Amino acid sequence: MNSEYFQEIGALSMRWVRRLSREKFSMIFTLVQPMLFWLIFFGNLFQRAADVQVMQAPSYISFLTAGVVVMTVLNNGLAGGVDLLFDKENGFLERLMSTPIRRSSVILSRFLFVMTITSLQVLVILGVAAAFGVHPATGWLGIITILLIGMLFGVGLTSISMALAFSVKSHGDFFSMLGFLSLPMIFLSSALVPLEAMPGWMSALAQLNPMTWVINAIRPLLLANWTEAIPRIGMVLLVLAAFDAVCLYGGVRAFRRALG
Repeated sequence: MNSEYFQEIGALSMRWVRRLSREKFSMIFTLVQPMLFWLIFFGNLFQRAADVQVMQAPSYISFLTAGVVVMTVLNNGLAGGVDLLFDKENGFLERLMSTPIRRSSVILSRFLFVMTITSLQVLVILGVAAAFGVHPATGWLGIITILLIGMLFGVGLTSISMALAFSVKSHGDFFSMLGFLSLPMIFLSSALVPLEAMPGWMSALAQLNPMTWVINAIRPLLLANWTEAIPRIGMVLLVLAAFDAVCLYGGVRAFRRALG
């Protein structure tokens, strides 16, 4: 039974891979967009305008790198349910659910696919950042830790996305809600500026944003050392445990309501 279950997950995961491979333009844009527009263009644009003493980083690009990494996880996670939405709209999801497979394999295969693509993107972003002199201070173990934290954050985000996919009636509604969620989460976080540089009300809201906790845990892995990073990693694990639990609960309820 276990081997059959893993075969189901593997087969469904390969379906997502084949679909992406047929959409070459989308694949290239998805890979290049965070690296090109945020890290290279935005980072260099504000390189001289940013106060490195306020940023507590050698340069604005080095400060921004952690934010770009987490923004990539955010955008991929929130878009993770879009293919399921299209499957629901064209009736394929209903036909798939009528086959003798475990329903959870559909969800797990989507998680696996989204997190794999996101991890590859993060590695590319870190490679580009290295070309601008941003080398992770905690080495390869730090990079692995960054990927693991990103994956934990991505679990909750993908759950939100799939809950939306199962709840909304059209992809127009889905993308509208996606934009409504993503932009406030980016700007009400420490992705672009530190909390100390924000207006008081924005800083207070940013501290309620799980994205801020993830960025603040990843940033010392890139710029500082393990001594500074470990306490923040401990805190972010607690935050993400609560965040993922709530998101997974909501995602499962939406899935059961839509297909139950």
